[in-house]
Amino acid sequence: MAESVYKIIELVGTSKVSWEEAAGSAIEKASETLRDLRIAEVSAMDMQIKDGKIEFYRTKVKVSFKFGG
Repeated sequence: MAESVYKIIELVGTSKVSWEEAAGSAIEKASETLRDLRIAEVSAMDMQIKDGKIEFYRTKVKVSFKFGG
């Protein structure tokens, strides 16, 4: 019986609304091309600021997916 192998990548999602929406956009985009997504872990959150106001929320997410066939 073969063991499963998973690959982990890091993504950065952005949103004008929230960190949660930024994480969701990263996962949504990744699911368009990666199959069998398994786990997502938020590794960092930050904000891009312009003229003293939040321009974008950014969430860095580590995502694992099944590797190979």
